[in-house]
Amino acid sequence: MAGAALVGGGIYMQMPKPNEDLAEADKIMSAAGTNRNKKILNINATIVKPQVLVDEVPIIGSLLPDEEVDLSFETSGKIVEINFEEGAAVQKGQLLAKVNDRPLQAQLQRLVAQLKLAEDRVFRQDALLKRDAVSKEAYEQVKTDLATLNADIESVKAQIEQTELRAPFDGIIGLRQVSVGTYASPSTVVAKLTKIDPLKVEFSVSERYANDVKIGAKLTFGLEGSLNTYQARVYARESSLDINTHTLTIRALYPNPTGIMPGRYASITLRKQEYENALAIPSQAIVPEMGKDKVFLFKGGKAEPVEIISGIRTESLVQVIQGLSEGDTVIISGTQQLRTGMPVVIDHIVNINEE
Repeated sequence: MAGAALVGGGIYMQMPKPNEDLAEADKIMSAAGTNRNKKILNINATIVKPQVLVDEVPIIGSLLPDEEVDLSFETSGKIVEINFEEGAAVQKGQLLAKVNDRPLQAQLQRLVAQLKLAEDRVFRQDALLKRDAVSKEAYEQVKTDLATLNADIESVKAQIEQTELRAPFDGIIGLRQVSVGTYASPSTVVAKLTKIDPLKVEFSVSERYANDVKIGAKLTFGLEGSLNTYQARVYARESSLDINTHTLTIRALYPNPTGIMPGRYASITLRKQEYENALAIPSQAIVPEMGKDKVFLFKGGKAEPVEIISGIRTESLVQVIQGLSEGDTVIISGTQQLRTGMPVVIDHIVNINEE
C-alpha cells in the first residue's frame, strides 16, 4: 500500500499545472491577431481649399531675331572701303562698305557741268518766246534737254548709291566675309546683320490648342543653363495649319533687354486659361478604377472612397469639377493599399499651395 501510494504520488507530481504566464501570452497573441485583421494605415492628407489654377501647356520653341539679312552690294565692283568692326552694333543708314565709284563720279561731274548751260538756254528761250522771237517748239526742246540732263544726273547718283553698302536697320553685324580689294557682285555676302531687340519666340501648337492661343496672349519661357524666366506676348499666328503636322505656328515678342542671342531653344509655358476658386488635389491622390476616377476621404478615422470628375491638369495638380467640397480631407499617400472603411491615422496634413 505504501508503494502504491508512492507511485500514485509520483504520477500526481508529473501532471501539468495551470500556467498563468502561458495564458497571458495567449491573450496577447490573440489581441495581436485581432489588430492585424484591423490594420491601421498611416497616411498623409490634404484639406481641399479653393485656389487659382492655371491651365498651362509646355512647348519647345526657338528664339529668332527680329530682323536678319545677308548684306551684299547692288552692283559689281572692287571693294575699296570696309567701315565696320565684326560683332559691333551699327545704326540704320550707317555706311558699312563701298566699291569703286570713280568712273561714276567722273560721269556725274560732267553732267553737273552741263547743267548750268542747259538752265541758261531754257532761261533765254523763255525770254525770247515771250517776245515771239523764237518758236514754242524750240523752247520745248531746250526744256526737254534740261529735264533729260537732270534725269541723267539722278540716274548716276542712284548708281553711286548702289556702290555704298549701308545698314538697313539697327543691329549687330557679324563676321566679315570679304576684304578690301575683293571684287564683289550682288551675290557676294559681305556680312550678316541681325536685329536682336526684340526677339521673336516661335513655336507650334497642335490643332487641339489652335483656337486657344489668341493675339496678345502672355507666355513665359526658360533657357537651358538659366534659372530665370522670361515674359513674352503673342503678336502673330500663321494663317493656316501645317498640312503635314497639323500644327499652327505662332510667334511672340520678347523685349530682350539683356541681349539674349537668337537661335536658342526656349522651354515655353503657355497659359491657356486661369480658373479662380478651383478645387484641386495632387495627382497621386487619384485612383483610376474601371474607367473612372476616385479618391479616398478621411472620415471618422476611416478611408471612404468618393468618385470624382476631373478637369484640367497641371504639372502636379488635378482640378476636381464634381465629387469634392471645400474642407474635405483627401488622402494623398498609400492610396493603392486603401480599402473602404480601412482605419487610417494621419501623419501629416500637406498644404498643396506651398509645395
